[in-house]
Amino acid sequence: MKSAVYLTAASVLTVVVAAAAAPAAAAELILGMIGPLVVGVATMVVVERTYRRDPGALMRLMVKAFGAKMVLYGAYVAAVVALTSLNPIPFIASFCVYFIGLHLTEALLLRSLFAEPAS
Repeated sequence: MKSAVYLTAASVLTVVVAAAAAPAAAAELILGMIGPLVVGVATMVVVERTYRRDPGALMRLMVKAFGAKMVLYGAYVAAVVALTSLNPIPFIASFCVYFIGLHLTEALLLRSLFAEPAS
């Protein structure tokens, strides 16, 4: 749970810095961060809880989460691009940076979970 708080703080801090550097694209940058952050934090919380409760159930959860993420991310990107008048280039760039960064963080979280003994 602590990792979700740190992740959210780091994401908000980086998007504030990026938005200050490019104020014309602030809305696009923020929307590019929000989708991956919400999905990433939700995934981390569920993964941590599942692993602590039943490590054997983690693989099933991750497969289901993968499918759900494919649908959610596709719908989110399509909705933002189609339903807003924002510039899609900064949005997609921001989305990609946060998507990759948050998935890397999820991988590191999984590695740290597997390194500690299960309770």
